[in-house]
Amino acid sequence: VQLQASGGGLVQAGGSLRLSCAGSGPTFNAYAVAWFRQASGKERECVAAINWNSDITYYGDSVKGRFTISRDSGKNTVYLQMNRLKPEDTAVYYCAVAGVPLLTTAQAMADINEYDYWGQGTQVTVSS
Repeated sequence: VQLQASGGGLVQAGGSLRLSCAGSGPTFNAYAVAWFRQASGKERECVAAINWNSDITYYGDSVKGRFTISRDSGKNTVYLQMNRLKPEDTAVYYCAVAGVPLLTTAQAMADINEYDYWGQGTQVTVSS
């Protein structure tokens, strides 16, 4: 599986960005996909995740109500719509694909150890 993340940039607080994760390979549309982020000096954390058919999603507490994850299987792409951005959202954002099929709980989809394939990361900077 190869992943290409894009859409990052510099935005003012309160603004919006949409990240895209374009994937290739037979498992991209069949496995869960997640967005993680890593701020300087902090551990990588799961921001949002979506299972293979979009009926299970996970959101981190800090982004609930502001971020929305979605996937378009026809385009082999997963999106992260980020609204009402805050300076604390500043980080490198990575998309990742699970290494096993059928992650059936939101908790499992948020576990970084379930993800084997990673994109290169895209920088999001939110100015105050």
